[in-house]
This record gives sequence, structure tokens and C-alpha cells, in this order.
Amino acid sequence: MVIRVYIASSSGSTATMSFLLPRICLYTIKKKQQDVLGFLEANKIGFEEKDIAANEENRKWMRENVPENNRPATGYPLPPQIFNESQYRGDYDAFFEARENNAVYAFLGLTAPPGSKEAEAQAKQQA
Repeated sequence: MVIRVYIASSSGSTATMSFLLPRICLYTIKKKQQDVLGFLEANKIGFEEKDIAANEENRKWMRENVPENNRPATGYPLPPQIFNESQYRGDYDAFFEARENNAVYAFLGLTAPPGSKEAEAQAKQQA
């Protein structure tokens, strides 16, 4: 199972980024992306970055695979968007909520490693 995080890199031109992300603070998006990627790296959770700014196929795939009920009322879903293989897991807000509740592994569709807070919480619930 591969976690895929769809991001918008700064390697795209400013015009491209403005087109992709209208009226949204690019700094906020960048910070959210860094938050997700940093957490995955720190917890040694394998993942792939899929850049929607530099790759049209990534952008198209992400837009088509975010479920209707998770899309904004207007415009396109904004990065970061998180998938486990091709299964949609959520956006930054869903990730943040899972992290606050010590449930990131469940959010990602992964088994929590033994000894983690999440594994301990699951063991208590099952007891």
C-alpha cells in the first residue's frame, strides 16, 4: 500500500500556480503540505509526492478521484489531497483531525505500529 500525497510545488511558474490556486494563500497551502509530508517522514510512513503543478496527469487524476462529497462547492479540490493507492483518504483538515485524535494510521488505512499511541488506544478499545 502506497500513500500518495498530491501537492502543488513551487517549481511551477507563478502564473501556473495562480491559475491552479486562485484567491488562496499559497503560503497556507505550502504550510499544510509541509505539515503532512513532515509528519509522514518523521513517523517513517512511506509515501509518494504527486505534483499537480508540474504534471498535468497528476492534476487530472487528483481532480477526478476526489469524491464529489469532498469537493468544494466551486473550483477544484486544493492540495494536499491524500490517497492510499487509489482510495481517497482525505484532505488536510481530515488529516489534521486524525492527527489530533491519534488516529493517523487508521485515517491512512494502515495498521498502527506496536507501541504507538494509536495502537495502545486501539488495544484499550478492544479490551
